[in-house]
Amino acid sequence: MKPTLLVLAAGMGSRYGGLKQMDGLGPNGEAILDYSVTDAIRAGFGKVVFVIRHSFADDFKKVFCADRYHNQIEVCYVFQELDCLPKGFKVPEGREKPWGTNHAVMMAKDCIHEPFAIINADDFYGRDALKQMGNYLQTLDGKTGQYCMVGYRLDKTLSEHGTVSRGVCVADNDGNLVSVTERTSIAREGNTIYFTDADNSKQALEPDTTVSMNLFGFTPDYFVKSEELFVAFLQERGSELKSEFYVPLAVTKLIQSGYATMRVLKTSSQWFGVTYKEDRPMVVERFRQLHEQGEY
Repeated sequence: MKPTLLVLAAGMGSRYGGLKQMDGLGPNGEAILDYSVTDAIRAGFGKVVFVIRHSFADDFKKVFCADRYHNQIEVCYVFQELDCLPKGFKVPEGREKPWGTNHAVMMAKDCIHEPFAIINADDFYGRDALKQMGNYLQTLDGKTGQYCMVGYRLDKTLSEHGTVSRGVCVADNDGNLVSVTERTSIAREGNTIYFTDADNSKQALEPDTTVSMNLFGFTPDYFVKSEELFVAFLQERGSELKSEFYVPLAVTKLIQSGYATMRVLKTSSQWFGVTYKEDRPMVVERFRQLHEQGEY
């Protein structure tokens, strides 16, 4: 069975200013996620599911439809809204912020019944990264609790125009994830990469530190486990106006409980994305170079 690509495209990209998942950055007006879908097709994925919101659904569907990909891959849409909650829970008054990336993943439970990968719509992951993911997912059909992620070198994920947050990963000797620690305000200063800790002190990070860029792979049992964890999350933090149910949070809990393992896959790909408006010219130039080199 071919794996599925789940694209998290419900975010509005507030720092960038608008729907950056619809921004034409390639030489022929390609959006970043067009490259991810193309790479997924090459890697043997059979379906792509877009998580979007009703507020821009019509515009999104007109652009990102099966015809756009020459009907080489099945295309589906699901919706993430604030009121998509388990029975017995309601949105607290005043909350406007979405419930986070793992909540977005949960929206696809009724249309994904095979191993699947998740990506952000506004990140470029690279051809090799999707290939590594696709190859591994095709070994997981019928299995449960055996997940994976693609880990990137930290120095290949930075922005020249501001700080970033990254999930710093630690793996065991078998290549399985032990922990993911969110580090914020990461930036390069000269030849050194720093993050800012809770005491507002700068701490150095090695350039080859493995970080997560939200390229995870799961089997369908993850939806069931996510629902269980989301109920617990809402019971503890559901009244907060800005709490979020992140994928790394759910993954860490499942690993710590002994239910799941997560293999850390290595890649030669260079990640890039439009974290800030000032990143856009760099991304446009990168895509121009990739076209010139014959990658696309």
